[in-house]
Amino acid sequence: MFVKKSLGPRIVTLDGGRILSVADLPAADTRWVASRKQTVVLAVLHGLIKREEALRRYGLSEEEFDSWCQAVSRHGKAALKVTALQKYRQPQVE
Repeated sequence: MFVKKSLGPRIVTLDGGRILSVADLPAADTRWVASRKQTVVLAVLHGLIKREEALRRYGLSEEEFDSWCQAVSRHGKAALKVTALQKYRQPQVE
């Protein structure tokens, strides 16, 4: 088996000692659940893959990916659940 060369890291260590590698990324045709969304967001934030590559690989729009990033930063993985849309993603009233 051959490993594709990449310019970035292949493994990153997250807070709490959890290790995230390229092998942990979901398949391109994945069924999206909160944990897989969080994995992609963390991979981009920690430089495991580039944002553009994630958008292309998973067929995501910039708005959708940005909403995932905001949800994770504000409320954690629970906000990525489809059943939690009304609870966590209400428009901010100023």
